[in-house]
Amino acid sequence: MDRSRWTAGIAAALAGLVMCSVALADGTIRDGVGARSIGRGGTNIAMSDNAHVMLDNPAGLVRNEADCLLEFGGHLLLTDLEYDDADNSRVGDIDNPFPIGEFAIAKKLDETITIGFGAFSHAGFAAEYMMNGPAPFSGPQHYKSIGALARLLPTLSLKLTERLSIGTTLGAAINHIELEGPYTLQGPNAFAGTPTRMDLQGTGAGLSWSIGMQYDLNDRTTVGVNYQHETTMELDGTTVVEIPGLGASRYDSMLDVKWPRSLGVGLSHRTDRRRTFSADAIWYDWSSAYDHFDLSLKDPLNPVYQFVAPTLLESFPLNWRDTVSLRFGIEQQLRDDRVIRVGYAYHRNPIPDATVTPYIQTILEHALSFGYGCTWRGIAVDAAYQWSFGPTQSVDTSDFMGGDFDNGWHSVNAHQFSLSFQRARMR
Repeated sequence: MDRSRWTAGIAAALAGLVMCSVALADGTIRDGVGARSIGRGGTNIAMSDNAHVMLDNPAGLVRNEADCLLEFGGHLLLTDLEYDDADNSRVGDIDNPFPIGEFAIAKKLDETITIGFGAFSHAGFAAEYMMNGPAPFSGPQHYKSIGALARLLPTLSLKLTERLSIGTTLGAAINHIELEGPYTLQGPNAFAGTPTRMDLQGTGAGLSWSIGMQYDLNDRTTVGVNYQHETTMELDGTTVVEIPGLGASRYDSMLDVKWPRSLGVGLSHRTDRRRTFSADAIWYDWSSAYDHFDLSLKDPLNPVYQFVAPTLLESFPLNWRDTVSLRFGIEQQLRDDRVIRVGYAYHRNPIPDATVTPYIQTILEHALSFGYGCTWRGIAVDAAYQWSFGPTQSVDTSDFMGGDFDNGWHSVNAHQFSLSFQRARMR
C-alpha cells in the first residue's frame, strides 16, 4: 500500500473515532469523555464508576468493583460558527453534524491489579466555510480545517492500600490535520508575504503517557491527581501550494505539532442522601505546545517550483496562553438504579485576538450539561446533553502576515448529544 492510501486509511479510521471536537473544549481538549462524565460537567479525576477513567485518571480503574468492564459511547456534535470581516458579512459555517466515539475495556486480575485498554477521541478542531477570499483569490473560496487527536491507551491500575491507588497509561496518540483555503505564506522563506491557496494534509503518531493517584480521605470523600505528559509528533503528508503566476505544485510535507501537558486535581464527596458532588481543576500548558506550528515542504512535483522554491519552511503563529479548566458536577441516585446529573465547566479562551482565525475557532469559555442514567437488561445506559458557549471575539490587526484576518469577528456555539453503554461482569 503506498503512502497516500495508507494516509487516507488512517484518516478514515480517525474520522470514525474522532471527527472533531471543535467548541466542546478547553482550547482543543474536550470537556469530558463519555456520557457519564459529560453529564456531570466532565468531572472524572476522583471517580471510578466508568472505564473512561483510564484517560482522566487511571488510578480509578482498580477501584471499580467489576471483574470485567466494557464501555463504548458515541456523540453527535452540532456547531454554530460565524465569521465576519471586510469581505464577508456574518457568514455561517457549512452545516455538518460531526460523529465522535470512544471504546474501553478493563479486566481485574485480582483485588489489587486491573489492566485495561481504551481508544478515546480526546481532542480536535474543525471548521468549514464558503467565503469570499482576499485578492488575488477573490470570490467564493472553500475554507476548511480538521484536527483530530485519538489516544490509544494500555492501562495499569494498582491498589496499594485500602485508601490509596495509583495508575499509569503508556500508549500512542494519533493525529490527523487538514487545512484548505487561501493563506498568506508567513515564512521564514523567500516567498513570505505571498498570497497562496493551500491544501495541507498530514497524519502522525507520538508517545502518550500519564500517571495518576486516588486517595480516600474518608469513606465518602476521594481526592485524585493526574498528570498527562506533552505529546510531540511529526505529521507526514502532502501539501498543494498554488502561487499566482507559478501555478500549483504538490510538496511532500512534514508538520511539527505538540499537544499540551496537563495537571489535574479532582474531588468527589458522597452524601447519605445518595448524592455525589464532584469538582476537577485542570491546568493545560498551551503556551509551550501551541506557540507555533512548523511546516516543512520539499520535493515539489512542478518543475517551476523545483527551480524557484525546492523547499519552503513555514511557521504558523499561535501564541496561545495557558488555561485552568474548572469543572463541577452533581449526581443524584434515584430508585431502580436511575440517576440524574448536572454539570458546569469554565475555562478562559486560550487564543489571543491576534491569532484567532476562521480555521481554528475554539474560543468558548462555558459548558452546561445534563445527564440521565438507567439500567436496561443488565446494561448501564447513560445519556447526556452539553451546550457550550462564550463571548464573541474580535480582531483588529492579526499577527498573520497579509491582512487576511484583520478586522475579523468570531462567534461560536455548540450542542453535543452523548450516549454511552457499560457492561459490568461481577465476580
